[in-house]
Amino acid sequence: MEKLLKKYVPMTETAFYILLSLTEPHHGYGIIKRVEELTNGRIKLGSGTIYGTLTKMQQDAMISVFADERRKTIYEVTTIGKQVMQAEMNRLKEVHAHVLRFEEDFR
Repeated sequence: MEKLLKKYVPMTETAFYILLSLTEPHHGYGIIKRVEELTNGRIKLGSGTIYGTLTKMQQDAMISVFADERRKTIYEVTTIGKQVMQAEMNRLKEVHAHVLRFEEDFR
């Protein structure tokens, strides 16, 4: 687990939003749409980016892959993926606390 934490934390914004979109299982296009929705259109994932990241995450056991009844590939976050995501969320909470504390110093 320590190896994965070093590999993923801090997480790229793309990886963060892909995992965040998997609060429920989705197929690739569903992930793309969910990330766009979460970021108000700021992040538009291309297929090369999303599938490269999903493949890497699957190899690291952070997500699992299965086919639904229509034979679409569905991605789901694993327990390991949730643990890595929690570590990243804790890191971001610390960053956010510092932003709130020091933002006036940069005005």
